[in-house]
Amino acid sequence: MAITINIYYCGKNGNARRFVEEMVTSGVLNDMRAQEGNIRYEYFFPMDDGETVLLIDSWKDQHSIDVHHASPMMAQIARLREKYDLQMKVERYVSDEAGVPAADNRFIKE
Repeated sequence: MAITINIYYCGKNGNARRFVEEMVTSGVLNDMRAQEGNIRYEYFFPMDDGETVLLIDSWKDQHSIDVHHASPMMAQIARLREKYDLQMKVERYVSDEAGVPAADNRFIKE
């Protein structure tokens, strides 16, 4: 059962975007995506809030998240969050194994 975690990183004076830039340039982003069990690790920038970055982080299961949380990479991320003085709001979602209901398919264009 896949687990998706949305993390909203909020900062001031462009710090949230600088955090993402350093995640990319330092290689942490690629290392994160390469971890066993990682399905998705992507940043998005809300149109109406220049001081927030949304991370969509999906994992195969809770065990994969636990291994990730125990990795040295988490210390790197924590240091960067402190460096850029970011606050976080976290949402957690568990996948619906049944998928999209047939009645909803008419609203989806592929």
